[in-house]
Amino acid sequence: MGNLSRARRVTAALGFIGLLFAVLGIIMIVMVPSIIKQQVLKNVRIDPNSLSFNMWKEIPVPFYLSVYFFNIVNPEEIIQGQKPQVQERGPYVYREFRHKSNITFNNNDTVSFLEYRSYQFQPDKSRGQESDYIVMPNILVLSASMMMENRPGFLKLMMTFVFSTLGQRAFMNRTVGEIMWGYDDPLIHLINQYFPNLLPFKGKFGLFAELNNSDSGLFTVFTGVKDFSRIHLVDKWNGVSKVNFWHSDQCNMINGTSGQMWAPFMTPESSLEFYSPEACRSMKLVYKEQGVFGGIPTFRFVAPNTLFANGSVYPPNEGFCPCRESGIQNVSTCRFNAPLFLSHPHFYNADPVLAEAVSGLHPNAKEHSLFLDIHPVTGIPMNCSVKLQLSLFLKSVKGIGQTGNIQPVVLPLMWFEESGAMEGETLETFYTQLVLMPKVLNYAQYVLLALGCVLLLIPIIYQIRSQEKCYLFWISFKKGSKDKEAVQAYSEFLMTSAPKGTVLQEARL
Repeated sequence: MGNLSRARRVTAALGFIGLLFAVLGIIMIVMVPSIIKQQVLKNVRIDPNSLSFNMWKEIPVPFYLSVYFFNIVNPEEIIQGQKPQVQERGPYVYREFRHKSNITFNNNDTVSFLEYRSYQFQPDKSRGQESDYIVMPNILVLSASMMMENRPGFLKLMMTFVFSTLGQRAFMNRTVGEIMWGYDDPLIHLINQYFPNLLPFKGKFGLFAELNNSDSGLFTVFTGVKDFSRIHLVDKWNGVSKVNFWHSDQCNMINGTSGQMWAPFMTPESSLEFYSPEACRSMKLVYKEQGVFGGIPTFRFVAPNTLFANGSVYPPNEGFCPCRESGIQNVSTCRFNAPLFLSHPHFYNADPVLAEAVSGLHPNAKEHSLFLDIHPVTGIPMNCSVKLQLSLFLKSVKGIGQTGNIQPVVLPLMWFEESGAMEGETLETFYTQLVLMPKVLNYAQYVLLALGCVLLLIPIIYQIRSQEKCYLFWISFKKGSKDKEAVQAYSEFLMTSAPKGTVLQEARL
């Protein structure tokens, strides 16, 4: 009877522990998602006390700018009216350094900042040197010629004379370093001397001269501390809530974020929208597929086919016109009226006539499409590759001899890729805190619940087995078992009054 009582106490204890585990598991199932959500909300907002603040302030991900130039193979033949032929050169790779300064928290749940960028050439990652020579269109000469197309003939004649005097031609042979970061040009000095406000730059002219050791404008974005629904969204850029480069309110709107972080808890229905000062417009990327980067689940976002579509193909883009073929965007209004166009590299996803007009172009999705891989729970980019191409529209301008018989063509100048991927200690920390720990908590809640259920079953099973034994015993007794006398004696014992002072204990078969 002592062993029987001890077994009952053990099973009761196991049942109680099982009940505790089950209750704890249920509580975790109910509470853990809420706790994780609150921790994410706390740590992705722009707040000096959040885990992601230093990541936002000093981006720990190494960014690289890879530049590919289209070297003109037949410049003289182009002037004579023949089809352009180009040869891709590069990549010329630069390490991009970014840091925010002048960080000011405002009273309306926003923060203002300037982000400075600088570039450092990486010879070991490049295919060529900055001293390599590239033949490419003379943007200044050809742009100025286009601007003079509808001016009186004597002005065109005067421009032809000025170009000849200064030794300016339709095509130039410059080094990669000069094209990127600027070169002295007598034409620029002449224009600035007699038309001081015509050009936005006063010194050297280069495609990336204004980007090196400079900022991308004053951004004011929502922190998400008071109103989480607007986290990371741009409130103003350079003090304005919309730009005036385009011809419709919709195209001039500053939408989305500054392009570094997005709101957490994304779904496949989410989109990535951001304002790009370099493109002078807002851009929207769409969800494509799920993936994994460094053990971290990601959503991949890509450019829709309508990103650079013209107004006839996609009416909302009508505000970016005057347009040419679909797949290229006219950015002349925000680039000192030069006939420059933005597109995907090699005119990928554009009207095929654009690539067919230039020999040496081979558009394909693998090499020329852009993407961003985002951790959907936090809205933080894990891996990105943004690829864009800059092209120049050129043609013969009657009255300006330097343009010869150039046939109308959108000629690609260069394309570039900005890429970065989280790696090293930053990736490990991110994985541990925002992926591994929530995963452990998620598994723990179900393990506790399962263990609790198992422990709860032990006293139930014990009770059922005891009742089965009792039932079988009495059945045996009823049939005349050899143990009938023992059973009868035991029954009489149970019915006999206990001596005075005896401590009674419950006994069960």
